[in-house]
Amino acid sequence: GQQTLNLLILVRIQASEHMSQIIDGKLIAAKIEAGITSRIAALKQKGITPKLAVVLVGEDRPSRIYIKRKKEAAERVGISFELHELPENIEKNELILAVQKIQRDPLLTGLIIQLPLPERLYVPEVLNAINNNIDVDCLTDCNIGKLVMKTNLIEPPTPWAVIKTLKEINFDLAGKNAVIIGAGALVGKPLAIMLVNELASVTTCNSHTKDIKNKCLAADVIVSAVGKKGIVAADMVSKGTVVIDTGIVYTDGKMHGDVDFDNVSKKTSFITPTPGGIGPITVSKLLLNTVICAEKINEVL
Repeated sequence: GQQTLNLLILVRIQASEHMSQIIDGKLIAAKIEAGITSRIAALKQKGITPKLAVVLVGEDRPSRIYIKRKKEAAERVGISFELHELPENIEKNELILAVQKIQRDPLLTGLIIQLPLPERLYVPEVLNAINNNIDVDCLTDCNIGKLVMKTNLIEPPTPWAVIKTLKEINFDLAGKNAVIIGAGALVGKPLAIMLVNELASVTTCNSHTKDIKNKCLAADVIVSAVGKKGIVAADMVSKGTVVIDTGIVYTDGKMHGDVDFDNVSKKTSFITPTPGGIGPITVSKLLLNTVICAEKINEVL
């Protein structure tokens, strides 16, 4: 059970004492899934089955891979899963209408629009078309605002996965210097808010930031969220830093992160690999949010 998993995580961490301790995201995700499964069992006894719908616009290959993982994980824990595929050339208003139609389903307890969207559709109206009560990616203006004010019911999956990972390795964020590379709406911005809420001192870097290297060298923890292979190099990392890689990029059909793992891992105290790091934890949080929303909608508290 739980203790065995905790022990396994520690054993994996200690197995490589001489170098960096590689954080096993799959093990952390398995722990979260175990908790989800029991909550779903309780809901099903009341005749409620959590249900997640994913809207995919166009034919983005990595998106298909992620959706397949979300579907497999949902089925594993007992969440109903539905994929709605829409054409690449869909108009903004048509997409909004499609979202509104999908969420009329009274059984739905989670709805996400798979990102990235085609650039012209990447507008607030599209994400805000999702009903706040089932916005399990936490991307509506309302849910981001709640995150700022700490009145939120759920958190965005990837930023939450980062904080969860730090808690798993007993890393206390209060007073630590955290550097986030990448300031996007999906990871960088909400993560900055959440790290501030954890009392960390936060520096966010974007493509205009000067001297990113020195900012990183002064960090206790570096989180990368760019989606550019090898953007975090070993000369940017001080010895003993914790490095969390949320970036994903495909080259030659292989999945990579932002971090030059082989070289950076020689210097870090803890590091997440890609694949097998933040990804599985993110998926399990998406499912957890779908369950929390199901409980809330049905007021099963």
